[in-house]
Amino acid sequence: MKMGMSKYREIARTYLKMQLAWRADVAFNMVFTVSKIIFAYLLWGMIFREREMVAGFTLYGMLSYYIVSSFLSQLDMSAGISEEISSRIRNGAFSNYMVLPVSIEGYFTAMETGVALFYLGFDFAAAAVWVFVFRIEFAVTHHFFIVMCAMIMALMGLFFMVQLNYFLGILTLKYKEISTFLMIKNNLMLLVTGGVVPLALFPEAFISVMKLLPFYYVTYLPAMLFTGGCEEEAVRGIVVLAFWCLVMQAVITVIWRRYRKKYDGVGI
Repeated sequence: MKMGMSKYREIARTYLKMQLAWRADVAFNMVFTVSKIIFAYLLWGMIFREREMVAGFTLYGMLSYYIVSSFLSQLDMSAGISEEISSRIRNGAFSNYMVLPVSIEGYFTAMETGVALFYLGFDFAAAAVWVFVFRIEFAVTHHFFIVMCAMIMALMGLFFMVQLNYFLGILTLKYKEISTFLMIKNNLMLLVTGGVVPLALFPEAFISVMKLLPFYYVTYLPAMLFTGGCEEEAVRGIVVLAFWCLVMQAVITVIWRRYRKKYDGVGI
């Protein structure tokens, strides 16, 4: 068991070191994080000129939400997993992963862990700039239990996104082209995870539906918990997201067993 885990730790460590070769990506990642918060600052600054509260948010509460949600969303670097798997399957190089002495899904999970750990400090620095330099009255919960629930949920959310992108990637075993699936996923994710606007601004019926789906718990609810909102949903959120992780894992297992036979190692 320890030797098995050490293999995954080594994969994560290798990919963490590899990020040092992509310094431009680090710069663009920080710029994107800051630019997203700048956009929120300008947009909501104008809206809050005429009112003090919007859907239960004050101006600084709204900005605090955007800082945390931007931090969490920028940690998710798993989108490249589906593209990597699809490319490898199509050009016949996916066999390289099939002969590794580790689980293929575990390999990509460890890879995502290493990449996320590398960007963790940079994303935190970009978020901290707004809190300290721009003197934002950062709203944060002081309940240790809620903070722990938010951290657990955020980690589970990152794992679910790895699962989702891995699942989309292995669909290439069945379908020659998955770009349509990826386009739909990429266009929807910012909306359904609350990355564009907090889900609290949507109609109650929409929120009720979203609470049944995993995306509500990937970015939106952890960000709300960290900033002192929706604390009554903390435990329920972990349970619901754990359920969806199990469901996704079952789907991945079925799809992999069914479609792996279609791969002949020479591309599609």
